[in-house]
Amino acid sequence: MTDAALPIGVFDSGVGGLTVLNALREKLPGENLIYLGDTARVPYGTKSSLSVTRYAEQAAACLIDRKIKLLVIACNTASAVAVEPLQQKYPLIPVMGVVGPGADACCAVSKNRHIGVIATESTVNNQAYQQAILKRMPDASVAAQSCSLFVALAEEGWHEGELVEQIVAKCLAPLKQIESPAIDTLVLGCTHFPALKECIGKVMGADVVLVDSAQTTAEAVREELQRSGMLNQADAGDVEFLVTDDPQRFSRVAEHFFEGELTAGEIQQVDIQHFDKG
Repeated sequence: MTDAALPIGVFDSGVGGLTVLNALREKLPGENLIYLGDTARVPYGTKSSLSVTRYAEQAAACLIDRKIKLLVIACNTASAVAVEPLQQKYPLIPVMGVVGPGADACCAVSKNRHIGVIATESTVNNQAYQQAILKRMPDASVAAQSCSLFVALAEEGWHEGELVEQIVAKCLAPLKQIESPAIDTLVLGCTHFPALKECIGKVMGADVVLVDSAQTTAEAVREELQRSGMLNQADAGDVEFLVTDDPQRFSRVAEHFFEGELTAGEIQQVDIQHFDKG
């Protein structure tokens, strides 16, 4: 692999990973990008680890078939279970997830080492964030809370208002009740959750720092490309969009996540289920 102009592949279960794509476009404007949203099987957060790993393998195979130079798993649920299997399967292509960078970020900003994590049910049960944080900060106290309902709110564009705030407050109540010491840092452990960041911040209070792994993931990608000499020095890269279900719905929901214009005509629908484990 010697061509720096090769694209970076990014995949997510749906539109949430567009927050990571935005960060990549901001920090690496010269890079070509291919984004794959597995919208036919969203959400991943309620699926078994076995199913999510299989979906991730199919998505990765589809992107690698299109000749990418680096793969970003822009889905916390998939990152929690599929980074290592994909790294082993594709040793010549860097495979990066969002959990590691998210753990780095929260450990860097937490003052009292009492950290909260909100994520989908699958990510919480897998304990990926808990383990990643404790690996970096062994004396930290980590409390995780499943907030899978936030995915539906984000995708429907319900980001603010009294009803949304009531739902968010109810879901976050177990973390708010923790004292001695209270949580000072909260990891948004799903790429959909930044859409609700303002409401989450209002409920948690000004003393709690919210950590979004998108920016730190983009920085980690830049460092990897610099290290390998594969940084694209072009003025502006192209972005290609792939989905596994209706492009029209994707373009509509993407308005809440993507920083740019995107029409259904720019989105290609693909079938990735024929990419098996072999």
